Amino acid sequence: MSDPTPDPTLRSIDLTRIGERRYKATNGRGGQLPIGSGDDPDFTPVELLLAALAGCGAVDLDHITGKRAEPVRFDATAEGHKVRDEQGSHLVGLRVTFDVIFPEGEDGDRAREVVPRTLQQIQDRLCTVGRTVALGEPVAYVEKA
Repeated sequence: MSDPTPDPTLRSIDLTRIGERRYKATNGRGGQLPIGSGDDPDFTPVELLLAALAGCGAVDLDHITGKRAEPVRFDATAEGHKVRDEQGSHLVGLRVTFDVIFPEGEDGDRAREVVPRTLQQIQDRLCTVGRTVALGEPVAYVEKA
């Protein structure tokens, strides 16, 4: 008999081919995201990784600073260089830059004050995506039996 309790640590998506070099990722909540090879407007897998790095940090930064003040502006840029060397294709020089402005006043000052510490916490322990990349968890590509 199988355990009816789902594993609370498991995260997954399903990917379906929707055209030539185009795919659709679907999460368990029904959200969908088109993925392409770069020949169309769809995000490429590399761009999705960069978006995941920025998004992961943004969620944490917004959660922590948002307890103090709502930002007037909240933008981020994620970048890296795609290289091919003796280790194969990979990204180097990964960097996420946040451009966040809070309102004038005491609440805005409190939010600004926690940004440096929060960014360090995001890098060191909070962002699952960034931590996985930094720790270098192996990925297994397998065929369904």
